[in-house]
Amino acid sequence: MEARAIARYVRVSPRKARQVVDLIRGKKVDEALAILKFVPSTATEVIQKVLRSAIANAENNLDLIRDDLYVRGIWVDQGPVIKRLKPRARGRADLMRRHTSHITVVVGEKKEG
Repeated sequence: MEARAIARYVRVSPRKARQVVDLIRGKKVDEALAILKFVPSTATEVIQKVLRSAIANAENNLDLIRDDLYVRGIWVDQGPVIKRLKPRARGRADLMRRHTSHITVVVGEKKEG
């Protein structure tokens, strides 16, 4: 049994979020939260929030025990790019691209046997 949580349209670059996500993939849930607590990245706050949501879904909806949970799957997909114009010298404009992400976390119990 597995529970999932998805955060969509998060204003963090997918490339930067994947660096953080790779640190906790396959770890026990409490260990993953401890790692996220000390990683100096802006993406950790959002990833931590999604992980906590997946844990809550597992406990409340599926009656799973928190101590048995581990991060079965976690990935970051690219969301839409927000495009803005920034004024430059001599009446010109540059395109500013704001990247967004879709973060998915799946937690589950270890299979025995």
